[in-house]
Amino acid sequence: MKFVFASDSFKGSLSSEKINDILTSVAHRHFPDAETAAILTADGGEGTVDAVLAGTGGERVCVSVHDPLGRPIEASYGRISERCAIVEMAAASGLPLLSDRERNPLFTSTFGTGELIAHALDHGATEITIAIGGSATNDGGMGAMCALGVTFFDADGNPLSGIGADLEKMADIDLSGLHPRVKDTRFTVMCDVNNPLVGERGATFVFGPQKGATPEIAERLEAGMKHYAEVIERTLGISVATTAGAGAAGGLGAALLVFLGATMKSGIDTLLDLIEFDSLLRDADFVITGEGRMDSQSACGKVACGVGLRSKDAGVPAFAIVGGMGQGAEAIYDCGISSILPTVNAPMPLANAIERAEELYENAADRLFRLIKATKGDQNERN
Repeated sequence: MKFVFASDSFKGSLSSEKINDILTSVAHRHFPDAETAAILTADGGEGTVDAVLAGTGGERVCVSVHDPLGRPIEASYGRISERCAIVEMAAASGLPLLSDRERNPLFTSTFGTGELIAHALDHGATEITIAIGGSATNDGGMGAMCALGVTFFDADGNPLSGIGADLEKMADIDLSGLHPRVKDTRFTVMCDVNNPLVGERGATFVFGPQKGATPEIAERLEAGMKHYAEVIERTLGISVATTAGAGAAGGLGAALLVFLGATMKSGIDTLLDLIEFDSLLRDADFVITGEGRMDSQSACGKVACGVGLRSKDAGVPAFAIVGGMGQGAEAIYDCGISSILPTVNAPMPLANAIERAEELYENAADRLFRLIKATKGDQNERN
Protein backbone atom coordinates (compact mmCIF):
# COMPACT_ATOMS: atom_id res chain seq x y z
CA MET A 1 0.00 0.00 0.00
CA LYS A 2 1.32 3.45 -0.93
CA PHE A 3 -0.11 6.78 0.16
CA VAL A 4 0.84 10.18 -1.23
CA PHE A 5 0.21 13.23 0.98
CA ALA A 6 0.02 16.69 -0.63
CA SER A 7 -2.06 19.08 1.45
CA ASP A 8 -2.02 22.85 1.63
CA SER A 9 -1.55 24.39 5.05
CA PHE A 10 -4.50 25.33 7.24
CA LYS A 11 -3.81 29.06 7.55
CA GLY A 12 -3.31 30.09 11.16
CA SER A 13 -3.31 26.58 12.58
CA LEU A 14 -1.54 23.73 10.73
CA SER A 15 1.43 23.88 8.39
CA SER A 16 1.69 21.59 5.40
CA GLU A 17 4.62 19.90 7.16
CA LYS A 18 2.61 19.27 10.34
CA ILE A 19 -0.25 17.83 8.31
CA ASN A 20 2.16 15.43 6.62
CA ASP A 21 3.45 14.31 10.02
CA ILE A 22 -0.08 13.58 11.26
CA LEU A 23 -1.05 11.71 8.10
CA THR A 24 2.11 9.61 8.17
CA SER A 25 1.58 8.69 11.81
CA VAL A 26 -2.09 7.77 11.38
CA ALA A 27 -1.44 5.88 8.13
CA HIS A 28 1.12 3.64 9.87
CA ARG A 29 -1.29 3.11 12.74
CA HIS A 30 -3.69 1.37 10.36
CA PHE A 31 -1.23 0.18 7.69
CA PRO A 32 2.08 -0.54 9.48
CA ASP A 33 3.83 -1.65 6.29
CA ALA A 34 2.53 1.15 4.09
CA GLU A 35 4.82 3.32 2.01
CA THR A 36 4.18 7.03 2.40
CA ALA A 37 5.37 9.93 0.24
CA ALA A 38 4.72 13.40 1.68
CA ILE A 39 5.34 16.69 -0.10
CA LEU A 40 5.02 20.30 1.02
CA THR A 41 2.70 22.33 -1.18
CA ALA A 42 2.14 25.99 -2.03
CA ASP A 43 0.44 27.79 -4.90
CA GLY A 44 2.78 30.71 -5.47
CA GLY A 45 2.62 32.64 -2.22
CA GLU A 46 4.70 32.55 0.92
CA GLY A 47 6.29 29.13 1.47
CA THR A 48 6.65 28.26 -2.21
CA VAL A 49 10.46 28.16 -2.14
CA ASP A 50 10.36 25.96 0.98
CA ALA A 51 8.01 23.54 -0.75
CA VAL A 52 10.11 23.35 -3.91
CA LEU A 53 13.40 22.89 -2.07
CA ALA A 54 11.89 20.20 0.16
CA GLY A 55 10.76 18.33 -2.93
CA THR A 56 13.89 18.76 -5.02
CA GLY A 57 16.75 18.82 -2.55
CA GLY A 58 17.89 22.22 -3.79
CA GLU A 59 19.66 24.89 -1.76
CA ARG A 60 18.69 28.27 -0.36
CA VAL A 61 20.66 31.30 -1.50
CA CYS A 62 20.74 34.33 0.83
CA VAL A 63 21.05 37.81 -0.69
CA SER A 64 21.15 41.37 0.66
CA VAL A 65 18.25 43.20 -1.02
CA HIS A 66 15.74 45.97 -0.29
CA ASP A 67 12.30 45.56 1.24
CA PRO A 68 9.15 47.24 -0.19
CA LEU A 69 10.15 50.58 1.39
CA GLY A 70 13.77 50.40 0.25
CA ARG A 71 15.28 49.30 3.55
CA PRO A 72 18.12 46.74 3.42
CA ILE A 73 17.12 43.22 4.42
CA GLU A 74 18.35 39.65 3.97
CA ALA A 75 16.14 37.59 1.67
CA SER A 76 16.62 34.32 -0.16
CA TYR A 77 15.64 32.35 -3.22
CA GLY A 78 16.01 28.70 -4.17
CA ARG A 79 18.58 27.13 -6.44
CA ILE A 80 17.16 23.86 -7.72
CA SER A 81 20.13 23.11 -9.94
CA GLU A 82 23.02 24.97 -11.52
CA ARG A 83 20.71 26.42 -14.17
CA CYS A 84 17.32 26.43 -12.44
CA ALA A 85 16.18 28.85 -9.71
CA ILE A 86 12.94 29.80 -7.98
CA VAL A 87 12.25 33.29 -6.63
CA GLU A 88 9.45 34.07 -4.18
CA MET A 89 8.52 37.73 -4.40
CA ALA A 90 7.05 37.65 -0.89
CA ALA A 91 10.59 37.18 0.45
CA ALA A 92 11.63 40.67 -0.67
CA SER A 93 8.41 42.52 -1.53
CA GLY A 94 5.80 40.79 0.61
CA LEU A 95 3.07 42.33 2.75
CA PRO A 96 4.29 40.70 6.01
CA LEU A 97 7.49 42.77 5.73
CA LEU A 98 5.49 45.90 6.59
CA SER A 99 3.60 46.93 9.68
CA ASP A 100 -0.02 48.01 9.25
CA ARG A 101 0.89 51.69 9.45
CA GLU A 102 3.60 51.28 6.80
CA ARG A 103 1.22 49.90 4.18
CA ASN A 104 0.76 52.45 1.39
CA PRO A 105 1.23 51.21 -2.20
CA LEU A 106 2.10 54.73 -3.38
CA PHE A 107 5.47 54.27 -1.72
CA THR A 108 6.23 50.56 -2.02
CA SER A 109 8.32 48.91 -4.72
CA THR A 110 9.21 45.47 -6.11
CA PHE A 111 12.87 46.49 -6.41
CA GLY A 112 13.97 43.76 -3.99
CA THR A 113 12.30 41.08 -6.10
CA GLY A 114 14.25 42.34 -9.09
CA GLU A 115 17.45 42.10 -7.05
CA LEU A 116 16.73 38.43 -6.31
CA ILE A 117 16.16 37.74 -10.01
CA ALA A 118 19.35 39.61 -10.93
CA HIS A 119 21.38 37.58 -8.43
CA ALA A 120 20.04 34.33 -9.90
CA LEU A 121 20.95 35.56 -13.40
CA ASP A 122 24.42 36.62 -12.27
CA HIS A 123 25.03 33.14 -10.90
CA GLY A 124 24.16 31.20 -14.01
CA ALA A 125 20.42 30.57 -13.89
CA THR A 126 18.82 30.17 -17.31
CA GLU A 127 15.44 28.92 -16.05
CA ILE A 128 13.83 31.07 -13.36
CA THR A 129 10.43 30.49 -11.81
CA ILE A 130 8.91 33.48 -10.02
CA ALA A 131 6.17 33.00 -7.41
CA ILE A 132 4.28 36.28 -7.17
CA GLY A 133 1.75 35.83 -4.36
CA GLY A 134 1.55 38.03 -1.27
CA SER A 135 2.86 41.34 -2.57
CA ALA A 136 2.87 44.65 -0.68
CA THR A 137 3.17 46.60 -3.93
CA ASN A 138 1.21 48.24 -6.71
CA ASP A 139 4.06 49.58 -8.85
CA GLY A 140 3.32 47.71 -12.08
CA GLY A 141 6.60 45.85 -11.57
CA MET A 142 8.58 49.02 -12.29
CA GLY A 143 10.77 48.54 -9.23
CA ALA A 144 11.76 45.01 -10.20
CA MET A 145 12.58 46.08 -13.72
CA CYS A 146 14.69 48.98 -12.41
CA ALA A 147 16.75 46.44 -10.46
CA LEU A 148 17.22 44.52 -13.73
CA GLY A 149 18.48 47.54 -15.61
CA VAL A 150 15.39 49.05 -17.21
CA THR A 151 15.20 52.84 -16.85
CA PHE A 152 11.90 54.69 -16.61
CA PHE A 153 11.90 58.46 -17.17
CA ASP A 154 9.52 61.23 -16.25
CA ALA A 155 8.56 64.02 -18.68
CA ASP A 156 11.68 65.99 -17.76
CA GLY A 157 13.99 63.07 -18.51
CA ASN A 158 14.66 62.23 -14.87
CA PRO A 159 14.94 58.53 -13.97
CA LEU A 160 12.23 57.16 -11.69
CA SER A 161 12.85 54.81 -8.76
CA GLY A 162 9.84 52.60 -9.45
CA ILE A 163 7.42 53.11 -6.56
CA GLY A 164 3.65 53.17 -7.02
CA ALA A 165 3.54 56.95 -7.20
CA ASP A 166 5.87 56.86 -10.21
CA LEU A 167 3.26 55.19 -12.44
CA GLU A 168 1.59 58.52 -13.18
CA LYS A 169 4.94 60.22 -13.87
CA MET A 170 6.36 57.79 -16.40
CA ALA A 171 6.93 59.22 -19.88
CA ASP A 172 9.56 56.99 -21.50
CA ILE A 173 11.35 53.65 -21.18
CA ASP A 174 14.96 52.71 -21.95
CA LEU A 175 15.70 48.99 -22.28
CA SER A 176 19.35 49.35 -23.25
CA GLY A 177 20.53 48.51 -19.72
CA LEU A 178 18.35 45.41 -19.27
CA HIS A 179 20.35 42.57 -17.75
CA PRO A 180 22.14 40.88 -20.67
CA ARG A 181 21.26 37.36 -19.53
CA VAL A 182 17.51 37.99 -19.73
CA LYS A 183 17.40 37.21 -23.45
CA ASP A 184 18.86 33.74 -22.86
CA THR A 185 16.69 32.88 -19.87
CA ARG A 186 13.28 31.26 -19.66
CA PHE A 187 10.99 32.83 -17.06
CA THR A 188 7.91 31.12 -15.66
CA VAL A 189 5.45 32.97 -13.40
CA MET A 190 3.47 31.06 -10.78
CA CYS A 191 0.14 32.86 -10.91
CA ASP A 192 -3.39 31.78 -10.04
CA VAL A 193 -5.25 35.02 -10.73
CA ASN A 194 -6.42 36.20 -14.14
CA ASN A 195 -7.01 39.84 -13.22
CA PRO A 196 -6.10 42.41 -15.87
CA LEU A 197 -3.79 45.33 -15.16
CA VAL A 198 -6.54 47.99 -15.05
CA GLY A 199 -10.27 48.28 -14.51
CA GLU A 200 -12.68 47.14 -11.80
CA ARG A 201 -11.03 43.72 -11.69
CA GLY A 202 -7.55 45.12 -12.10
CA ALA A 203 -4.52 45.20 -9.83
CA THR A 204 -5.45 48.37 -7.94
CA PHE A 205 -9.12 48.03 -7.14
CA VAL A 206 -9.09 44.32 -6.31
CA PHE A 207 -5.84 43.99 -4.38
CA GLY A 208 -4.95 47.58 -3.44
CA PRO A 209 -7.08 47.87 -0.28
CA GLN A 210 -5.30 44.99 1.47
CA LYS A 211 -2.02 46.78 0.77
CA GLY A 212 -3.18 49.98 2.42
CA ALA A 213 -4.80 51.84 -0.47
CA THR A 214 -7.64 54.13 0.60
CA PRO A 215 -10.29 54.94 -2.03
CA GLU A 216 -8.43 58.17 -2.82
CA ILE A 217 -5.08 56.38 -3.16
CA ALA A 218 -6.69 53.67 -5.28
CA GLU A 219 -8.09 56.22 -7.73
CA ARG A 220 -4.67 57.82 -8.10
CA LEU A 221 -2.93 54.47 -8.58
CA GLU A 222 -5.52 53.32 -11.11
CA ALA A 223 -4.98 56.45 -13.17
CA GLY A 224 -1.26 55.88 -12.93
CA MET A 225 -1.58 52.24 -13.97
CA LYS A 226 -3.62 53.21 -17.04
CA HIS A 227 -0.95 55.75 -17.94
CA TYR A 228 1.76 53.11 -17.43
CA ALA A 229 -0.03 50.72 -19.81
CA GLU A 230 -0.41 53.50 -22.38
CA VAL A 231 3.30 54.36 -22.28
CA ILE A 232 4.25 50.68 -22.66
CA GLU A 233 2.00 50.37 -25.69
CA ARG A 234 3.28 53.61 -27.21
CA THR A 235 6.97 52.90 -26.68
CA LEU A 236 7.15 49.11 -26.99
CA GLY A 237 4.09 48.31 -29.05
CA ILE A 238 2.77 45.86 -26.47
CA SER A 239 -0.81 46.08 -25.22
CA VAL A 240 -0.98 44.74 -21.66
CA ALA A 241 -3.85 46.64 -19.99
CA THR A 242 -6.41 43.84 -20.34
CA THR A 243 -4.11 40.81 -20.45
CA ALA A 244 -5.21 38.07 -18.05
CA GLY A 245 -2.82 37.85 -15.12
CA ALA A 246 -1.14 41.19 -15.84
CA GLY A 247 -2.70 42.60 -12.66
CA ALA A 248 -1.19 39.94 -10.42
CA ALA A 249 1.06 41.19 -7.61
CA GLY A 250 0.19 44.83 -8.18
CA GLY A 251 1.05 44.67 -11.86
CA LEU A 252 4.31 42.74 -11.51
CA GLY A 253 2.66 40.18 -13.78
CA ALA A 254 2.53 42.78 -16.55
CA ALA A 255 6.22 43.70 -16.18
CA LEU A 256 7.33 40.08 -16.24
CA LEU A 257 5.33 39.48 -19.40
CA VAL A 258 6.46 42.64 -21.18
CA PHE A 259 10.09 43.00 -20.18
CA LEU A 260 11.17 39.41 -19.50
CA GLY A 261 8.93 37.56 -21.96
CA ALA A 262 7.68 35.35 -19.13
CA THR A 263 5.08 32.61 -19.38
CA MET A 264 2.29 32.47 -16.82
CA LYS A 265 1.39 29.11 -15.36
CA SER A 266 -0.79 27.79 -12.55
CA GLY A 267 1.08 27.98 -9.25
CA ILE A 268 0.26 24.47 -8.08
CA ASP A 269 0.92 22.97 -11.52
CA THR A 270 4.32 24.63 -11.62
CA LEU A 271 5.17 23.29 -8.17
CA LEU A 272 4.01 19.78 -9.04
CA ASP A 273 6.12 19.84 -12.19
CA LEU A 274 9.21 21.09 -10.36
CA ILE A 275 9.04 18.34 -7.76
CA GLU A 276 8.09 15.66 -10.34
CA PHE A 277 4.85 14.85 -8.54
CA ASP A 278 3.59 12.62 -11.34
CA SER A 279 6.39 10.15 -10.65
CA LEU A 280 5.09 9.73 -7.08
CA LEU A 281 1.70 8.69 -8.45
CA ARG A 282 2.92 5.84 -10.64
CA ASP A 283 2.51 3.15 -7.97
CA ALA A 284 0.32 5.02 -5.49
CA ASP A 285 -2.95 3.61 -4.11
CA PHE A 286 -4.41 6.75 -2.55
CA VAL A 287 -3.72 10.48 -2.43
CA ILE A 288 -4.72 12.77 0.44
CA THR A 289 -4.81 16.53 -0.02
CA GLY A 290 -6.80 19.39 1.50
CA GLU A 291 -6.87 22.97 2.74
CA GLY A 292 -8.20 25.03 5.61
CA ARG A 293 -11.49 25.97 3.97
CA MET A 294 -12.83 24.47 0.79
CA ASP A 295 -15.31 26.48 -1.29
CA SER A 296 -16.08 27.32 -4.91
CA GLN A 297 -12.64 28.94 -5.35
CA SER A 298 -10.89 25.69 -4.46
CA ALA A 299 -11.63 24.32 -7.92
CA CYS A 300 -9.96 27.36 -9.54
CA GLY A 301 -6.34 26.32 -9.44
CA LYS A 302 -5.86 25.81 -5.71
CA VAL A 303 -3.70 23.04 -4.27
CA ALA A 304 -6.46 20.45 -3.93
CA CYS A 305 -7.58 21.08 -7.51
CA GLY A 306 -4.10 20.65 -8.96
CA VAL A 307 -3.37 17.56 -6.91
CA GLY A 308 -6.80 16.08 -7.69
CA LEU A 309 -6.47 16.54 -11.44
CA ARG A 310 -3.01 14.92 -11.48
CA SER A 311 -4.35 12.02 -9.39
CA LYS A 312 -7.34 11.62 -11.69
CA ASP A 313 -5.10 11.46 -14.74
CA ALA A 314 -3.02 8.79 -13.02
CA GLY A 315 -6.10 6.80 -11.99
CA VAL A 316 -5.40 7.21 -8.26
CA PRO A 317 -8.29 7.98 -5.86
CA ALA A 318 -7.83 11.28 -4.02
CA PHE A 319 -9.47 12.53 -0.83
CA ALA A 320 -9.49 16.00 0.73
CA ILE A 321 -9.36 16.62 4.48
CA VAL A 322 -10.44 20.20 5.12
CA GLY A 323 -11.01 22.48 8.07
CA GLY A 324 -14.43 23.49 6.81
CA MET A 325 -16.66 23.61 3.74
CA GLY A 326 -18.11 26.74 2.17
CA GLN A 327 -20.57 27.35 -0.63
CA GLY A 328 -19.65 25.52 -3.82
CA ALA A 329 -17.08 23.22 -2.23
CA GLU A 330 -18.55 20.29 -4.17
CA ALA A 331 -17.09 21.73 -7.39
CA ILE A 332 -13.82 20.09 -6.34
CA TYR A 333 -15.31 16.71 -7.29
CA ASP A 334 -14.83 17.69 -10.93
CA CYS A 335 -11.12 18.03 -10.18
CA GLY A 336 -10.66 14.39 -9.29
CA ILE A 337 -11.37 14.56 -5.56
CA SER A 338 -13.51 11.57 -4.55
CA SER A 339 -14.68 12.87 -1.17
CA ILE A 340 -14.30 15.78 1.26
CA LEU A 341 -13.84 15.13 5.00
CA PRO A 342 -14.17 18.16 7.31
CA THR A 343 -12.14 18.05 10.50
CA VAL A 344 -14.77 19.80 12.61
CA ASN A 345 -16.90 17.04 14.14
CA ALA A 346 -19.35 19.11 16.23
CA PRO A 347 -20.69 22.67 16.40
CA MET A 348 -17.92 24.92 17.79
CA PRO A 349 -16.63 28.49 17.52
CA LEU A 350 -13.92 29.08 14.91
CA ALA A 351 -11.42 30.01 17.61
CA ASN A 352 -12.01 26.66 19.29
CA ALA A 353 -11.57 24.79 16.00
CA ILE A 354 -8.27 26.57 15.39
CA GLU A 355 -7.07 25.88 18.93
CA ARG A 356 -7.90 22.18 18.53
CA ALA A 357 -6.76 21.96 14.90
CA GLU A 358 -4.16 19.23 15.43
CA GLU A 359 -6.51 17.02 17.46
CA LEU A 360 -9.39 17.50 15.00
CA TYR A 361 -7.19 16.81 11.99
CA GLU A 362 -5.86 13.61 13.50
CA ASN A 363 -9.42 12.49 14.24
CA ALA A 364 -10.47 13.14 10.63
CA ALA A 365 -7.41 11.31 9.31
CA ASP A 366 -8.22 8.36 11.55
CA ARG A 367 -11.77 8.23 10.15
CA LEU A 368 -10.45 8.29 6.60
CA PHE A 369 -7.87 5.55 7.09
CA ARG A 370 -10.45 3.39 8.89
CA LEU A 371 -12.70 3.77 5.84
CA ILE A 372 -9.86 2.88 3.47
CA LYS A 373 -8.95 -0.11 5.63
CA ALA A 374 -12.52 -1.36 5.66
CA THR A 375 -12.83 -0.91 1.90
CA LYS A 376 -9.58 -2.72 1.22
CA GLY A 377 -10.67 -5.48 3.57
CA ASP A 378 -13.92 -5.94 1.65
CA GLN A 379 -12.00 -6.10 -1.61
CA ASN A 380 -9.62 -8.72 -0.26
CA GLU A 381 -12.52 -10.85 0.95
CA ARG A 382 -14.18 -10.64 -2.48
CA ASN A 383 -10.92 -11.64 -4.12
